[in-house]
Amino acid sequence: MSRYYFDIRDGEDFTKDDEGIELPGIADAQLEAAAALAEICKDFHTKDPNPLGYPLSVEVRDSNGRPMLELAFRFVARH
Repeated sequence: MSRYYFDIRDGEDFTKDDEGIELPGIADAQLEAAAALAEICKDFHTKDPNPLGYPLSVEVRDSNGRPMLELAFRFVARH
């Protein structure tokens, strides 16, 4: 098992993961990152509309702080 850290970028906001979680491998870390992005999207109804959308990403690091992967997308809600 390896420890992975999941840093969140939500527009200009950055939240560093100081705890991390132990997972069997990078494929499991990718699934965890995708689940985190899905959770973040649930709260977007509270934000002011932005026609350009909001950049979101989960950046995964290993226990040495080395970047392993990034999942990113731009959330756009049109009314």
